[in-house]
Amino acid sequence: QVQLVESGGGLVQAGGSLRLSCESSKTIFSINSMGWYRQAPGKQRELVAGISSGGRTNYADSVKGRCTISRDNAKNTVYLQMNSLKPEDTAVYYCCITVSGGRNYWGQGTQVTVSS
Repeated sequence: QVQLVESGGGLVQAGGSLRLSCESSKTIFSINSMGWYRQAPGKQRELVAGISSGGRTNYADSVKGRCTISRDNAKNTVYLQMNSLKPEDTAVYYCCITVSGGRNYWGQGTQVTVSS
């Protein structure tokens, strides 16, 4: 069974940076896209950034210019570099890998807390 393991979360001061990583426990074939989502307390889960199999990226307006998503296909790993973090970025961050046919694999989440 495929498991996605996230790492890199933690507590950081406003203006700081974090790099999240998400690695698959097994090779995943036919990946369509990889992405990072986040969910703050009392809010719905939202897309932060996504990257297609062809490398096209998209970002939530709230993080544009501050975050960069990248992937290592050989390692089935997706990264999220977050800079200039703000308290409103505080959330649990989840990675998601979508394969052909529409199946999604989710990670367990990693907490990001930004103090003011």
